[in-house]
Amino acid sequence: MSSSPKFFHSRISQPSNSRRSTALIISCLLIGVSGFIFGLTSFLATSHTYRCSNDPPPRSVRVVWETNSNKNDNGGGNTLLLDGGERRERHKVMGFVGIQTGFGSSGRRRSLRKTWMPSDRQGLQRLEESTGLAFRFIIGRTNDKSKTAELKREIAEYDDFLLLDIEEQYSNLPHKTLAFFRAAYALFDSEFYVKADDDIYLRPDRLSTLLAKERAHSQTYLGCLKKGPVFTDPKLKWLFESCCY
Repeated sequence: MSSSPKFFHSRISQPSNSRRSTALIISCLLIGVSGFIFGLTSFLATSHTYRCSNDPPPRSVRVVWETNSNKNDNGGGNTLLLDGGERRERHKVMGFVGIQTGFGSSGRRRSLRKTWMPSDRQGLQRLEESTGLAFRFIIGRTNDKSKTAELKREIAEYDDFLLLDIEEQYSNLPHKTLAFFRAAYALFDSEFYVKADDDIYLRPDRLSTLLAKERAHSQTYLGCLKKGPVFTDPKLKWLFESCCY
């Protein structure tokens, strides 16, 4: 009796299929890894180029004034220009405190940041929210490149400056004071503008309480005033009487 024919199938092709499957898996992995690396690189490059829309603008700003020939321009023909060409609305606060400082006073600023004035951006923001006061160091400019570079590093670290377009020197202090009040008024919608020095250790809570009590009175001045007659003789010295608040 003849048996039914038997068929034998060769399995030689199976290793080839296995190799193709392995190659396909490896290719997919390479494509996936390449896509991940490309996406990560693009994200990092974008983050360095563009600032997130939710990030607040820098606190430190350089203020210059441009004189216009147009007499009808608001502000008497002068235009406020911020460094970088940006424009911003006046920041609303109860009081703006400008701390007058200089290029040789980095130690004083460091001492203030270690005591009553927070050195981090979040801390400074919390202080402003709790007291209604904004604080900035006020400084002019210099032709000394090393001092300018040092100031730029300090600004990048702390971001708490208002830079005036006026030469920083002792003989220019009256002009610096006028430039400070002018820039402060242009940048801050404030009920009080306070001038302080970098050797003053301030109590922001007490200053806030004092100013809050005076909000009901318009055109209030707090500070030191010279008493007595005004001397016009250049041979005579000015008489100053100090007082504290």
